[in-house]
Formats: sequence, structure tokens, C-alpha cells
Amino acid sequence: MTAIRGHIIELKPNHKQATYFKKACGVARFAYNWALAEWKRQYEQDKQYRDDCLAKNLPINESKLNKPTQGKLRKQLNAIKRTQFPFMLEITKCSPQLAIMQLGDAFKRFFKGESKYPQFRKKGVNDRFSLSNDQFKLKTINNKPYIQIPNLGLVRMRENLRFDGKILSAKVFTKGGKWFVSIAVELNNNTQAKQLKTNQTLKTGNAVGIDLGITDLATLSTGEKIQAPKPLKNKLKKLQRLSKQLSHKQKGSKNREKAKTKLSRLHYKISCIRKDFLHKLTTDLVKRFDVICIENLNIKGMVKKSQTKPCYQ
Repeated sequence: MTAIRGHIIELKPNHKQATYFKKACGVARFAYNWALAEWKRQYEQDKQYRDDCLAKNLPINESKLNKPTQGKLRKQLNAIKRTQFPFMLEITKCSPQLAIMQLGDAFKRFFKGESKYPQFRKKGVNDRFSLSNDQFKLKTINNKPYIQIPNLGLVRMRENLRFDGKILSAKVFTKGGKWFVSIAVELNNNTQAKQLKTNQTLKTGNAVGIDLGITDLATLSTGEKIQAPKPLKNKLKKLQRLSKQLSHKQKGSKNREKAKTKLSRLHYKISCIRKDFLHKLTTDLVKRFDVICIENLNIKGMVKKSQTKPCYQ
């Protein structure tokens, strides 16, 4: 039995490398939107052909149907990109190809009823591109970790990959004005057992119940009350000020991009404060208690009914 784990590592690209990342994200977004528009067009064309055949009581010729799939769309894009989209050749081939494969996965989830119909990607919203495992390498030079990407070279990473196993893929994305890579690793049984043994803590023989609340984040059965840091509330005035500054900047200007980056960094900082607090809290609880019991309640519903702000803001 195998398990897949992901490790998110911050990257330290120079100006040239950051520009390459932006181009790759733009190509991935363009390919995804092109494939989605083409998928819709071919589907409508097939539907129109079927309706015409039914109206005229004619048999449907399956060879005249497009039947769009991510595989067909990838081949179609490869056939025209050198003449119609030459800018795609400046970055790794994985950027447009894997974006279309992700569209195929989105349609699979849609047909299964697991998600809504795929939507077009927007610039500046979750910008990212993916790499297959044969299109990047992890290297260590002078005790410093790097990731090597086609047509770009070595990009410095803040830390080494945490997991040992087969590397499956990587996703490069931006958040809060910074660049990150998320590397997916397939762990085998031996690696999982080794990590489980490393992460084991001494048995305490203690058990605790946790009551999630509204005014307090949680109350333990021991009587201990846990207060959340409330980063949103503490940063709200600065958040409002930066949002106002962004709204006053001219669209498409460099000053607007700078203001947008500042606002994004603040949102990222608020998110990091929350995650840091929750990780430290959960680590502390599992070290102190062997058994942890928690209620299965709809906390969001409770907060909405009480008309009060949630304690984690």
C-alpha cells in the first residue's frame, strides 16, 4: 500500500526566473481557457448534429462527432502552437499540456456530480503551472537545495524535500508575492513505517474531550480554555487601508500591481498566523493526550445563527 504526500517549499527566484514563472503561469492559463472554449464549441457542434439527425430521422454517423477529450485537445494544440501560439515554445511543454489534463480531470468530476462545470481561469487568481517528474530535478550544490527546470536552470529552494520516495509531479504557484513549489511524493511501506516510528511520542495515558466554541476557540475537558490569535481582527485596519489604496489605482498600471502585491502579502501573513497557531495547538494536544474526542457539530451554522464573528478571525 502506498501513500502520496505533498511538500510545499518556498522558492527564491531571481528576476529572470520570476519572469519565466509568470510566463509559464500565463501559458497554462491560456491553454486551459483555450481547451475549455474548444471543448464547449465541439460539444455544441456534436449536439447540433445529433439534433439535426433526429429532426430529419437520419442515422447518426459516429465518425462525424468530435467527442472532445483532453487527449484530443492536447494533440490539437500541439499541431497549431508553433504557428498560432509560438510564445508557448519559450517555456516548458508541461505548462500547457498538464493544464489541459487538469481540465479533463475537472470534467470527470463534473460528470460524476462531484463539482460544478469548469470555469475559465482568471489572471492573478491562483496563478500556477505544473511539471511532470521527468521535467525537473532536485539537486544539492554546496549544501544548498535547488530545483532544475527546463529552459530555466537552477532555482534556489528554502529547504530540502522532506519525504523520501518516488517523485510524481510538481506545481509552481505564487502566493503573497512569493513563489512556491509543491512536490508530490509517493511513499512506500518502508518509508511510511520509518516516518511513523520517527513521529511517535511517548504514551501519556491521558484522554481529553474538546468542545469547539464561538467566543473561545476550544474548551478542554480539563477546564483549559484556548483563545485564538484573531489575526484578521488585529490586521483589519491595515487590510482596509490597503484595499482602499488598491481601488484608487489605475487598472493596468505598475502602481496597481504594487498595491495588489502588498494586499496579497497581508492576506498571506494572516493565513500563515492562523496555520502556525493551529499546527502548534494540534502538536501540543497529541503530545499531551493519547485519546482526543471532539464533537461532530456544524460550527459554521452555529456562528451564523448566533450572528457573531467566529473566534478565529
